[in-house]
Amino acid sequence: MRSSGSAALLRVCLLALTALWRTRSVNADATSDAFNTNITLFTRILDSLLDGYDNRLRPGFGDRITEVKTDIYVTSFGPVSDTDMEYTIDVFFRQSWKDERLKFHGPMNILPLNNLMASKIWTPDTFFHNGKKSVAHNMTMPNKLLRIKDDGTLLYTMSLFWPTSEPIWNNCKSFSKLQLTVHAECPMHLEDFPMDFHSCPLKFGSYAYTISEVTYTWTRNASASVEVEGESSRLNQYDLLGQTVGQETIISSTGEYTVMTAHFHLKRKIGYFVIQTYLPCIMTVILSQVSFWLNRESVPARTVFGVTTVLTMTTLSISARNSLPKVAYATAMDWFIAVCYAFVFSALIEFATVNYFTKRGWSWDGKSIVTEKKKERASVGKKNNAYAVAVANYAPNITKDSGTLPTIAKGGAMDPNKQRADGKVPDSKKTFNSVSKIDRMSRILFPVLFGSFNLVYWATYLSREPIIKDMVPST
Repeated sequence: MRSSGSAALLRVCLLALTALWRTRSVNADATSDAFNTNITLFTRILDSLLDGYDNRLRPGFGDRITEVKTDIYVTSFGPVSDTDMEYTIDVFFRQSWKDERLKFHGPMNILPLNNLMASKIWTPDTFFHNGKKSVAHNMTMPNKLLRIKDDGTLLYTMSLFWPTSEPIWNNCKSFSKLQLTVHAECPMHLEDFPMDFHSCPLKFGSYAYTISEVTYTWTRNASASVEVEGESSRLNQYDLLGQTVGQETIISSTGEYTVMTAHFHLKRKIGYFVIQTYLPCIMTVILSQVSFWLNRESVPARTVFGVTTVLTMTTLSISARNSLPKVAYATAMDWFIAVCYAFVFSALIEFATVNYFTKRGWSWDGKSIVTEKKKERASVGKKNNAYAVAVANYAPNITKDSGTLPTIAKGGAMDPNKQRADGKVPDSKKTFNSVSKIDRMSRILFPVLFGSFNLVYWATYLSREPIIKDMVPST
């Protein structure tokens, strides 16, 4: 009985496994058939989309103007070159437009494709007006993605990066996104260098289509159409203050064209130039004024101060100009260096003036020092002669032991080297360093003038704040 029951249970299990296997086989066959059917269906859809599709004609040709909506997402900004007057920027450049020829009906709402389909559809011929060089990212393969929606919405992108949380299909009929590295021109006015502000533009538009065929607009409002990724700037000498967008219309011999503009506002950092130029110039001027406190007879020392500081200012002026383009006007730094050079050179001229009057024997009030010394010696001679006559008249009353008579009688003076009668040596005459009146005035005048210049200079430039709307050039 037990053996017959076990055999029956075994038959039931085998029948269940057989039924399950047959069911799975049927489902797999059905899935395979459905998959093959979908592939065939999508192939037919693609063939139908490209059947009669001419990518040489823009959407709405002969019926309406093609509107291309654009916006920019900046992934990296900088560096900025002052000598070449250009800057580098990495952007995700996005364009959207409507193409009714790409509508389809199928089991899926979105049809994902590879980049081979991109060359078979129409795309705007957008180019950068002020771009010197543009590079599309192609590592490791061309970063392209193409998706088509059933209502004709097309997504074409290079590099898979979506910075916003909004659905990518919202409010767009066709979409193109490119990741580019652009080297663009940035006209700079360096009159206020290094306390200057700049507005670097990025201009783009259609190359062949006039405003009657293709127009450009910003996808969103002006403040959100250009976004900059946080901490994306690679700027050592600038601060990125913000950006503004606009739209222009240019007229050429071939027609009118729409040009989209985005201006990036930059403020230069002054720290590098304070350390490398301003502080050395200030210290050099102070060093040149130390010579006013030296004795005017110290010709070698004061000459070294003057010549060394002049050569130092010349070297600083040349090195400061090497980091700038060869502009024909003077910058704010040039004016500062020129004034410092004038102070240093004036200190050297001041010493030359003092030394001239010292060597010629002329005092500052115009009287001749040599003439006064001659008059002084003549008056001393007259006094000595009168004293000698008096001694001769009263000689009998003077003892013969007096050792000063021969000397006095001859009109001479008492020998200062001889000791006095009490055995003490007479005090020698003390001498002091002579100080010119010009040096006395220079010790006060030069520091006051240089301090006033620095006060006016830094108060004028550092108190200026940029006004972004004034930084954008008028069109």
